Amino acid sequence: MEHGAGILYVSCGAPRVGEDGSCVLTESDGADAPGDGDPDLVALGNRFLSTDGMANSTDGDGAGPTGNAGGGAQRSVSLAETTASLSLGSVSDYHPLHHHHHQQQQHGGAGGADALHRLAALERRARAQDDEITVLKAALADVIRRLSAAEEQQQQQQPGTTTPTRGSRPSLSSHPSRSSLLSDGPPLTPRKPNSGYAPLSTPSPRPTENCTLRREARLNRSRSVTENSASKRKQLDKPKPEYCSDKRRVTYSPEEGYVKMFVRGRPVTMYLPSHLKDDYSLSQKVALPPDKLKLEWVYGYRGQDCRCNIHLLPTGEMVYFVASVVVLYNVQEGTQRHYLGHNTDVKCIAIHPDKVTVATGQMAGVTKEGKPFAPNVRIWDSVTLNSLHVIGTGSFVRSVNCLSFSKANGGLHLMVVDDANEHVMSIWNWQKEDKFMEIKCAGDPVFAAEFHPTESNSIITCGKGHMYFWSMESGMLTKKLGLFEKHEKPKALLCLTFNESGDAVTGDSSGNILVWGKGTNKISHVISGAHESGILSLCLLRDGTLVSGGGKDRRIVAWDSAYRKRREMEVPEAYGPVRTVAEGKEEAILVGTTKNFILSCSLDGEVNPIIQGHTDELWGLECHPSRDRFFTCSYDKRVSMWDVHSHRLIWSKSVEEAAQSADFHPTGTVVAVGMQKGKWAVLDAETSDLVTLHTDGAELLSVMRYSPDGSMLAIGSHENFIFLHAVSEDGRRYTRLGKCTGHSSFITHLDWSVDGEFLVSNSGDYEILYWNRNCRQQLMADTIRDIEWATYTCVLGFHIYGVWPDGSDGTDINAVCRAHNRAVVAVADDFGKVHIFVYPCSQPKVPSRIYSGHSSHVTNVAFLHDDSYLLSTGGSDTSVMQWKVC
Repeated sequence: MEHGAGILYVSCGAPRVGEDGSCVLTESDGADAPGDGDPDLVALGNRFLSTDGMANSTDGDGAGPTGNAGGGAQRSVSLAETTASLSLGSVSDYHPLHHHHHQQQQHGGAGGADALHRLAALERRARAQDDEITVLKAALADVIRRLSAAEEQQQQQQPGTTTPTRGSRPSLSSHPSRSSLLSDGPPLTPRKPNSGYAPLSTPSPRPTENCTLRREARLNRSRSVTENSASKRKQLDKPKPEYCSDKRRVTYSPEEGYVKMFVRGRPVTMYLPSHLKDDYSLSQKVALPPDKLKLEWVYGYRGQDCRCNIHLLPTGEMVYFVASVVVLYNVQEGTQRHYLGHNTDVKCIAIHPDKVTVATGQMAGVTKEGKPFAPNVRIWDSVTLNSLHVIGTGSFVRSVNCLSFSKANGGLHLMVVDDANEHVMSIWNWQKEDKFMEIKCAGDPVFAAEFHPTESNSIITCGKGHMYFWSMESGMLTKKLGLFEKHEKPKALLCLTFNESGDAVTGDSSGNILVWGKGTNKISHVISGAHESGILSLCLLRDGTLVSGGGKDRRIVAWDSAYRKRREMEVPEAYGPVRTVAEGKEEAILVGTTKNFILSCSLDGEVNPIIQGHTDELWGLECHPSRDRFFTCSYDKRVSMWDVHSHRLIWSKSVEEAAQSADFHPTGTVVAVGMQKGKWAVLDAETSDLVTLHTDGAELLSVMRYSPDGSMLAIGSHENFIFLHAVSEDGRRYTRLGKCTGHSSFITHLDWSVDGEFLVSNSGDYEILYWNRNCRQQLMADTIRDIEWATYTCVLGFHIYGVWPDGSDGTDINAVCRAHNRAVVAVADDFGKVHIFVYPCSQPKVPSRIYSGHSSHVTNVAFLHDDSYLLSTGGSDTSVMQWKVC
């Protein structure tokens, strides 16, 4: 088999047409004929060459067939037919064992050693051709996707068609110039993953304590939300005052010029601007916003508590997941694609033997109405990103823990293990969405479950205190216990793979590698002390090398087929223990760690970070005032600066405490960071160097906000105060002026007026208070109503009260951000959704555009300085998502 530029060629002799119309190969006297004239392999080549379009080449980058545009369009049809016609079954039909038995009959059993050697060679040859056909199929499918994308792009560029443009924005390249996230300095050590999420500091006791927002109660909440219904609003017949009959009980008083909304029974009064008093009505209709969002990039990776969740497709895309998004990342091209079919956390993934079909399992969740929804498994196409099947809704409990496609029968079956107390294992004909076998797997956690690669009726599972060998016979599953015999039984078997001979290979909690002979339930070989502690991942490379990844010792070790150590390397401590090991391109090893890094490593010791994310709850987000950068801070005690276009980490730095909030000085030279125990730091935005460190109180600092001219800094605290500081020397010198006292609960949001003379603040018990820069509360409605605000991040106010859903308990909206062009406002809700509303949003039941991706409460949103992108942060899912505004 010869290789072209992205397409495989087969040279198997001269074809001729048989009596039945099929393509028949004649033996070639050259060395290209498979099997050197072996009739079974010639028949295998017949199947391979019988499909149309196999000899079509592609250009060097795999973007499509060479030739003119018209020919390319016609070629894509034949490629689709070719892809559909290729099947792994054509390879699995070939049985070298039958061929060997036929030879023994002819030669009377003579030359047994030669026959066994030939058998092994034929098996290797068949496996190699099987793999090459799979790669060809995936490559053809990727060509089809690229052709379709090129055709769509060409149609959009044709005269007479229009595409949305934003004249105030610079044009952006669709392919970032950098493909990896590299830190300018060594990554910093976050909190240990098993320490859990740190709760927010609680406010000081107040009379209204029962009404305050308890944001720490949201850590495990994953809810879904649907678009607001367009039901008709009921209005009272008498004209004054107006009344809206939704569950928020919105009323309008024209005489006083205010709208009153009730949140958890508490009235929230919002004053109208003077120019709206005469014309405003609650019955006015509001259209959908003109802008839409498209997910462009996801920062982060879920390595902290998931296993075997990195895979490399033949197209060069690396597949992994974070939050409810499955990411397909082409490192070389610097592009991401996203499967968005899930509505809560993805927990496991499996790749079909065709290397195109993918199965992903999610955990249970809770709807917006508080109703639970069950886990399920979604099977989807990695080329089109279309969902093919959804199985198991109502069958699984808590979460889907393990997935595996059968290999020996071409991926006909899918095995699923859920995370219920009895860890039920079920076998599905996934194409028919039919569950035909089910059994209680184990009372203890199951860490790995796989179909045997060459025996279609054999399954192996392992976990805490058990190793089971399962057989599917007569519609039933029967199991044999793994026998440790003279070997010490470990507390847990943590990972599983298979060697070239079909032996099962496991890594245990004591750092040993155990080899289980094919067809038996006994240990045939042991590598004692392969690692200092638990082995969390095993991977068999294409050349037969076994790679093991240690947990606490962070070592990656390569073993040959005789289980002799060949090479090893140690992952630096800053990246964390190894969680997952997978084969990468060429000689690279992909490594996922418990600190949510994905690394590209070589066994020579080279380590290149590809993906980095936070490891604990994430609230702090702010965009640079003039550059295409954004800043994040998290409870993992790490603060980070990111580049929007290259998607790389510019710098990352550890801080003394869990970080909660941040804001850039208007000059962009420094960034202020508020922490959980009253400290706040000012960092140089270019170098990350510490400029100054201060303390205001002893509780969480929930919001930092510079005045528009940069001369003042307001800090909202969970002590119910707003601390005001004078700022000089471009944000490098601070002097406390006083504190605003008057809120009965902790401060949640702050905004300055355009002239820097006034502040507006929201609190945990739904108060809206106004202040001047001398810390004096402003009570006159005529003064308040016409103030123009430089930013709009407060979640309560006349201009944005329409974003609140019916029946809100006051915690449904976590953050809002008005675009700089004042056309739209983005909203982060408590159900994993990002909304875009038209601005101003000052009517009840305003419709919105809703976008999914986060699997927990969305904690913050921020527009880039030119409104070209929106950034959003997830709480418990620890991810940052970058949305293109279009």
